[in-house]
Amino acid sequence: MRRVLASVLPAVVAGALGLVPLLVRDEPSPVLRNGAGWRTTWALAPSSLGSRLVEPPADAAWLAFGTVPALPGARGRVVAQALLDLHALTRPDGAVAAGPDGPWAYAWPRDSAFVTAAYAATGHQDDALRVLGFLARVQRSDGGFEARYRLDGSGPPDDRPRQSDGAGWVLWSLDRLRVAQPDGVLPRQVQGLRDRSVAFVMAQTDAGTRLPEVSPDYWEVPERRVTLGTAAPLAAGLEAGARTYAAERDVRRAAEVARAARRLRALIRSQFGPGYQRHGDTGGLDAGVTMLMPPFALVDDSAAERAWERYPVLALRTAGGLAPGVDWKQDGVSWTPETALVAYTAAASGQAPLAERWMAWLEHHCTSWGSLPEKVLPDGRPAGPAPLAWTAALAVLTEGELASHRADVAGAWLGPAAASVR
Repeated sequence: MRRVLASVLPAVVAGALGLVPLLVRDEPSPVLRNGAGWRTTWALAPSSLGSRLVEPPADAAWLAFGTVPALPGARGRVVAQALLDLHALTRPDGAVAAGPDGPWAYAWPRDSAFVTAAYAATGHQDDALRVLGFLARVQRSDGGFEARYRLDGSGPPDDRPRQSDGAGWVLWSLDRLRVAQPDGVLPRQVQGLRDRSVAFVMAQTDAGTRLPEVSPDYWEVPERRVTLGTAAPLAAGLEAGARTYAAERDVRRAAEVARAARRLRALIRSQFGPGYQRHGDTGGLDAGVTMLMPPFALVDDSAAERAWERYPVLALRTAGGLAPGVDWKQDGVSWTPETALVAYTAAASGQAPLAERWMAWLEHHCTSWGSLPEKVLPDGRPAGPAPLAWTAALAVLTEGELASHRADVAGAWLGPAAASVR
């Protein structure tokens, strides 16, 4: 017994000091938590036989209403399934469940923001507005968000700390919706959500002159120092917010928020660069470096770009995917959201072959029924809940960027020919 205590005590002390996140180190081995029938068996599924009979044709009609950005073939089917999974995980009130299994059946603002962007990119504007409407209803009076919410909108399910990155991601998603509008202006019904989120980020960073308060981020563990995964989304959110004000010709607000964004970007560079580890000078590289790349930021920092290039090399796991960070526990498990973040930022940065490589990996490690899981075991088996909303949204968004790249390439080839015909 004493020998066991002696082996555990250092880890407990380190965890108490914030040196080792115990929730990460002690997580049990993952399993695949649900199966092909998840849509009819999870707690929030329609219970009537009539609903289950109507769902398939209704899903097909919904899919046809928008666009599936992938080319026909196996990956096209994965991306179409990802869109359908997002549709199924989105409740009538706009709440998006992170996954179908119990611990994931809550709405995270971060996940919801990416789902909003995926809906906007594929022509499902009403669904995007529905998700944003839910976020507006649960938003705190100061403009920030809780870590997660019950799907009925009645509040958080527990007392876990708030996560400040949510407001930044919501602002980024609002700008993605704006870009998809015919007039390029944010719909009026979500401008209040934008204004409150901007106010929160401005207050958190004192208009870009300081880093935000310490907060958990996508690692979902307690923190004692500000992480790149919290600071970077807030800078992205300010930049996005400034663009929405500029589109409305609100010159004063656009300039004010853009100045704050520039100050915060400079502060992030001085506090986290040039290594861009999780806590600046410690914590190792993690997926937070993707948040310094397009489409979340301009590529104007070569050190950040180098850190982004190093992260997937150092975080590579046995099955070929990535860990959330280089200092994550060495269990060989790959995580699909972080892998998909690298794919998305590669596609948005004009590095289509690299994005294709990571998308091919995701395609080959989905479940037998075609959904993207949260994790992949060292032997290549999917694990965790499947589908996972964040990964599904990222897969759709990545394919959207790749589709734009293919269109640009085709235009470059056809341009001269078309000109000669005219």
